[in-house]
Amino acid sequence: MSTLPPLTIERIDDLPLLIAQLQRMGIQEVLDARFRRHPNWQGLSLGGVVTIWLCHILSQGDHRLNQVEPWVVSHLETLRRCLSPTVDRLDVADDHLALVLEAFAQDTPWQQCEARLDARSLRVYDLTPHTVRLDTTTASSYRPVTADGLFQLGQSKDHREDLPQVKIALATLDPLGLPLATLVVAGQRADDPLYIPLIRRVRASVGQRGLLYVGDCKMGALATRAFLVAGGDYYLCPLAPQHLPREELERYLQPVWDGTQPLTPVTVEGEVDGDLRAEGYELTVPLTATVADERVSWTERRLVLRSPAQATSEEAALRDRVAQTVTGLLALNGRGPGKWRPRERAAVEAAVAKRRKRYHVEPLIAVTITEVVRERPVRGYRGQPARMEEERDWQVEVRVEEEALAAAIRWLGWRVFVTPAPAEMLSLEQAVAAYRGQFRIERDFGRLKGRPLSLTPLHLKREEHVVGLIRLLSLALRVLCLMEFVARRGLAATGESLKGLYAGQPKRATARPTSEMLLRAFHGLNWVRVHGVTATLQQITPLNTLQEHILALLELPADTYTKLLCDSAHSDSK
Repeated sequence: MSTLPPLTIERIDDLPLLIAQLQRMGIQEVLDARFRRHPNWQGLSLGGVVTIWLCHILSQGDHRLNQVEPWVVSHLETLRRCLSPTVDRLDVADDHLALVLEAFAQDTPWQQCEARLDARSLRVYDLTPHTVRLDTTTASSYRPVTADGLFQLGQSKDHREDLPQVKIALATLDPLGLPLATLVVAGQRADDPLYIPLIRRVRASVGQRGLLYVGDCKMGALATRAFLVAGGDYYLCPLAPQHLPREELERYLQPVWDGTQPLTPVTVEGEVDGDLRAEGYELTVPLTATVADERVSWTERRLVLRSPAQATSEEAALRDRVAQTVTGLLALNGRGPGKWRPRERAAVEAAVAKRRKRYHVEPLIAVTITEVVRERPVRGYRGQPARMEEERDWQVEVRVEEEALAAAIRWLGWRVFVTPAPAEMLSLEQAVAAYRGQFRIERDFGRLKGRPLSLTPLHLKREEHVVGLIRLLSLALRVLCLMEFVARRGLAATGESLKGLYAGQPKRATARPTSEMLLRAFHGLNWVRVHGVTATLQQITPLNTLQEHILALLELPADTYTKLLCDSAHSDSK
């Protein structure tokens, strides 16, 4: 009876592509140069282990420590051919991965690593820094709160104030959303004090001044604005009520309401009669502040802008809240079986106050509570005759204050943005476009906390491991941003589009593919090996036209996959 030769089939999918991408970014080289090896460390270097772990995270969408080793076992030969012949399953055992997180939790080497990666990315990918975006988010966990712990209760970005959280501050580079600096602090910390340390980190890594820093209203603290101006940079952010009192905002808007201040329309770029994005005007205000014991003076442009779309949305929401409040108040007049019936005026007033406060429309609704005395029949019982009995009741009358409602609607959609950038550098139209690009950093947070990086919910027990994991995932986020940017830049240069990236829609094309779509296009590739007596026959699933095009767009070698066979043949001949 004849026996078939041993057959090995190994899934390779996007693994060679990811390793080539990580090698081009120099992640292993930078990490090995900045982090010292643990005395008990054996086997593959820390940078090599991180490279494998990042490949697993990006390919599988799973950062759990206990899932890496079995995945490496099923891809061992591919990892040895692409990364190092010494790769072993023990290199990614739980204890090694825990040591990686502990190393990443060290602030000084991590900051040096971030700065080196930033400088390398700017050089290798020919990036010109111009706009940096700053923002914060939170990541929650099901764990107890300790007095000095990292996880604390605070204002949650995910609306989970019941869960302890850690706060993450991120600085990203436009237009690709590349993470430049990451801060991890306790969850109860305010956002305002985080901006200056984050800016310092960006300045140290990028080594360039004159950049535009864009943030939300929490970046509008005078100390932050002065710090940026003192360092030769610019800012763009809206002012919060604590930085711009309502009385001052009213002074800005009164000329508009009186019709004496003309507004400049801001339409969609490239369209003469396009949709109105915003309208407004600008004024200048001289400011002075102290930075590091030195007085700093500058002239700030204040852009008083109204978004018609936002005003319409806010008006609809306001009218809906008013309508719900009126409905709730009138429901107090309902009578019937099982319905609550207040006996005292104080109880009615408390119920009215609760309903008015719920939707924050107290000044817009007038309520009158009237006592009503009614007679109701009482039937005879146990010898008592039937009689008429007086009953005290309360009637709630509701009236919407139309003048107050109109006055409130007049304020909707208005915001004041501030910047020291001259008009020739940042016009009114450019300022609107720059701030509306904040979705880029929000997209980074979405990737970090959701698919494919899946940071939340956090289940690690040791806080230093949590810090290390967040920093590890920021490296994975770098990979996604750079891949996406390079591919889109290549398509824009040739005016091409990619087809075949959408499941079930082979003819649908896009000029702005995501990294997740590009990686998914390589799923299903196999490395088949038939082990004979004298030789090993090998075959890799041939790349299709789309896959070859993606490699070219990512500026990766054309033999990223086929070189596995050459290396294997060379190894087998030995």
